[in-house]
Amino acid sequence: MTHTTRKAALAGLALLGASSLVLAGCAAAPDSGETTGPALDFKPCMVSDLGGFDDKSFNQLGYEGITEAAKELGVEATTVESNAESDYVPNIENLVSEGCDLIVTVGFALSAATVEEALANPDVMFAIVDDAADNDFNGETDAPNIKPILFDTSQAAFLAGYVMASYSTSGIVGTYGGMNFPTVSIFMDGAAQGIDYYNSEMGTSVSLLGWDEAAQDGTFIGSFEAGTDSYNAAKNLIDQGADVLLPVGGPIYQSAIEAIADSGKDVAMVGVDADLTETDPDSASLFLTSILKQIKVAVAEVTKEASSGSLDYSPYIGTLGNSGVGIAPFHDFESKVKPELSGEVDAIAEGIIGGTIPVKSYLAG
Repeated sequence: MTHTTRKAALAGLALLGASSLVLAGCAAAPDSGETTGPALDFKPCMVSDLGGFDDKSFNQLGYEGITEAAKELGVEATTVESNAESDYVPNIENLVSEGCDLIVTVGFALSAATVEEALANPDVMFAIVDDAADNDFNGETDAPNIKPILFDTSQAAFLAGYVMASYSTSGIVGTYGGMNFPTVSIFMDGAAQGIDYYNSEMGTSVSLLGWDEAAQDGTFIGSFEAGTDSYNAAKNLIDQGADVLLPVGGPIYQSAIEAIADSGKDVAMVGVDADLTETDPDSASLFLTSILKQIKVAVAEVTKEASSGSLDYSPYIGTLGNSGVGIAPFHDFESKVKPELSGEVDAIAEGIIGGTIPVKSYLAG
């Protein structure tokens, strides 16, 4: 599947400010602490995709964003997990019947259900994380009351690709994804461009396995779940000599951790969406860096804006320029990367923001 076949995408276990509600066919998110701020007549709600709110990735980040915004506003957020695709529409319908003023859905998988329910409930405000809600591919959101929350992660992935190439000693790095949707392949496109840029600047020939940018095709396991398929994809890349891996697809990285451990080789990983050194500290020694989407910040801002009773439905697009995307610190790898790498990355980021270093993506052209 290519960029023209779907505009879609890919985080929330939080400790603050949410109430949970068990709806038919879904599991409730955990309760949390006290709220602060003036009381409002406003009910923000969220539906996860199959990854659940403890995926250490984009569902988790979305959950943290809506619950922290709710705490700040002095209200309670209702959040529900989806256990099957058939839960999506009923979960949203139940939230509508519960009187939710804002319903945030997380991920491209909920796009069709979100559009259907937004059209049926024009007085309810909707937002969707990592999807344009453009299922007829005409370049416009399919319902006037949906705000897309999007991230041009190719810019941050460009930086990460440069870092991967710089760190690799084998001259081979690898990537694989859950499914070939634009919000997955955008990471791969950016990484490929960053690796090419490193090669052109340094006169090297670091190669990327698992993604062909020109063909817009590569290694995909067909799901966004950790398991045998993800393990085998990671193992195959390691067996071919890759010493840095970029798994793109929420929890699928967890199987890459197992493959690295079983290989007995010195292989680093690059995380996606969240800083995995912080969200998965037990595996911190493996993460060279992470490609960040500031989903938590974006969802919180949308929630607070909606609390006024109105919402600007034009898409939010996170970039390096507005700090909507970025890369995590090197953490445990700070002493392992070359001393000048941080300065080089900062300079490249300035070039991307200023337009002197172009980065192609389906969001930027």
